[in-house]
Amino acid sequence: MEFRKAKPISLRGNPRFSEKWLQGLIAEDPSLLGLGDLVLMQAERRQPRAGRLDLLLVDPDEPTRYEVEIQLGPTDEAHIIRTIEYWDIERSRYPQYEHVAVLVAEDITSRFLNVISLFNRAIPLVAIQMRALDVGGTLTLSATTVLDVTRLGTDEEDEPGQATDRSYWVQRSSLASVSIADEVLALVNAITPGMQLKYNKHYIGLARDGIADNFVQVRPRRSHAVLEIRLPRSDETSALLEASGLDVLSYAARWGRYRMSVNSAHITAHQQLLLDLIRQAAGTPAPDND
Repeated sequence: MEFRKAKPISLRGNPRFSEKWLQGLIAEDPSLLGLGDLVLMQAERRQPRAGRLDLLLVDPDEPTRYEVEIQLGPTDEAHIIRTIEYWDIERSRYPQYEHVAVLVAEDITSRFLNVISLFNRAIPLVAIQMRALDVGGTLTLSATTVLDVTRLGTDEEDEPGQATDRSYWVQRSSLASVSIADEVLALVNAITPGMQLKYNKHYIGLARDGIADNFVQVRPRRSHAVLEIRLPRSDETSALLEASGLDVLSYAARWGRYRMSVNSAHITAHQQLLLDLIRQAAGTPAPDND
């Protein structure tokens, strides 16, 4: 493979490029942002008593919408306020969805990163630095998430009255899909013994001595189950999963989880990969083969 050094290009300082141009590229391929398999719902979405939202993206597998504001050059106060304003308008109009504010800029300086970080404590806000690079005469874009959504902790402490039992899940899904949770538990206990299944209203999690520790959880469906493993998103892990042949779902950014649709045959066929991912999620060192 030939190596070519990338040369940074300023989009703002080049008359050939504009925010509309960058907006069009992202609208055509939202994966450029690195937020998962999102789809475009609307571009230039008019806001009541305000301007137009650059892009509204949606997650096809989760009830989550992303309000995206794009800026060439370094970010500034106006774009930060506009991003939050549009997020708040959409959140108020459509409260049945989760909403994430996304600010895209060529340069997010340390000063404004500190400001955005303060907002991030109360608002699900993602800041993405989008750089243009010239690689041997070919223009490419590189997106770096400099600030991600603060992961919420409600999965770890179950709300009162949310506990269920095995029969609840068998009735809700099927015995075969609930049995997938048993197979996942066997893999977990091969890594860190002593875990049990904990049946909750919305998912089957893990517990040790009755205390929840949901680094892995399972959501049974009728004919399969959705397996979720809590790991930071990385190019290496994403590539491994994509190459595995598993039915990989969109990454749950707000919860920090990789998600995949599995059945019993998948658990058997991909046992080693799943063991490696579970080991990372559990924080257990890999075995010494020397």
